Amino acid sequence: MQADNPRRWLTLPVIMSAFFMYGFDAQVVNVALPSLRHDLHAGEAALELIVGGYVFVYATGLVTGGRLGDLIGYRKMFLGGMTAFTLASALCAVSQTPSQLVVSRLLQGFAAAAMVPQMLALVTVIFPPAERPRALSWYGVTAGLAGIFGQICGGLLLVADVAGLGWRNIFLVNVPVGAILVTLGRQLLPRTATDKRPRLDLVGVAGVSGSLGLALVPLIFGRSLGWPAWIWIFLVAAVPTLVLTVRWEHRISRTGGQPLLDVTLFRSRVFNIGMAMNAAFMLFFMSISFVLSLFVQDGLGLSPLRAGLCFVPLAVGAMVTSLVGRRLIASYGLWIMTLGAAVTTVSVLVVAAGLHVVGDGNAVPVLLVALTLMGLGNGLILPSLVGVPLSTVEPAQAGVASGMLSTFQQFASVTGLACVGTLFFATLGGGTDRGAYAHAAEVSAWAAFGITFLMTLLIHVITRAVARATAQRPEPAPDKDAAVEA
Repeated sequence: MQADNPRRWLTLPVIMSAFFMYGFDAQVVNVALPSLRHDLHAGEAALELIVGGYVFVYATGLVTGGRLGDLIGYRKMFLGGMTAFTLASALCAVSQTPSQLVVSRLLQGFAAAAMVPQMLALVTVIFPPAERPRALSWYGVTAGLAGIFGQICGGLLLVADVAGLGWRNIFLVNVPVGAILVTLGRQLLPRTATDKRPRLDLVGVAGVSGSLGLALVPLIFGRSLGWPAWIWIFLVAAVPTLVLTVRWEHRISRTGGQPLLDVTLFRSRVFNIGMAMNAAFMLFFMSISFVLSLFVQDGLGLSPLRAGLCFVPLAVGAMVTSLVGRRLIASYGLWIMTLGAAVTTVSVLVVAAGLHVVGDGNAVPVLLVALTLMGLGNGLILPSLVGVPLSTVEPAQAGVASGMLSTFQQFASVTGLACVGTLFFATLGGGTDRGAYAHAAEVSAWAAFGITFLMTLLIHVITRAVARATAQRPEPAPDKDAAVEA
């Protein structure tokens, strides 16, 4: 731990930039899809890979990226991942065919999987327990900024058409930003030492990546392929692959090796519930964002820029309450997180009930109210969403724990997009009018409401679990105290 590092707060923006870069590029490409279809003659399959392939390789590589950080150092992995992400962005910008762009986006995803797990690991290592909640509260701010810039700046860059480069600008903007961040990182990030010889569990890498990949194939590509029966073979094969991998990881752990998955993390009830809580949040958030983005653009006919502006209250609300929520949690405890979950649940109810009442007629005011509430609620959840599971983790396990947490988040994101997205398109049918889109969005919102209700229950359970664990420790160690403040 680098508690005496006088520059630790200067490193925080550099650390958080990894999550921002990933989130920005996950959002910004959506507004450029029509341009990609026109300029590169990209078909539906290519567009699915440009968007879904990025998330796919990112999700399957996160645990490996986190483990490599534990083995060879978080600083090295962060700087290497950021450098690779910058270069991959340049390759995206110069792509001449859909296939070239798909490959470049896959490289971007792999690079993001190398740098993002180091973000939470570096926070855990650099900051003392008393300061971690404050540092992690900026996670919510970063998520909000990535949402704002991804939605709005994408539209602005396309409208500005700098140097006549069109959609290429959304990738080129990463090049100078990435170069600056790598330079700052080399100056500010501390070197993290490990007493283990760098060694990677290749069987674990193949098993974890393979099982996740098999599970994600039908979720990402099923809808575009029309859900053929054969695609579910991948999902079925994922189960035994994962079971065999976990058994292998247990064996490696018992013999004193260095497994890719640290199965001892699952002995913590707080970590387990925290993972489920993260999954529920990402299931809801990514699915409702996807549905509402389609509704405001395709249903209501708003331009990408105006559609992006509709989501500004969501991002701003999340940023504001992320900062205020940290102080409230420190003063009143984790029940503030439950309050945030309740507000978020109400916001989804406003979408579902509001669209049922007004249809497509006055949908924009309803959405603005709902998204404002959603941002306020999410901001109270986000800092603790990350902090609670990691609060029970030892610094030596920080990288793999962060990778496992981030992987679970992304898998839940893709699952939410696939399941709720399928519900949306099934309800829409062949309808193209505003009323059909409003009805499809309403039905999807009711599904999201059920997920947020489950999330609220999980948050209530974890709040009681943390309180019970704290009460059973008469003299809690400093690292354990962070679980209450997180």
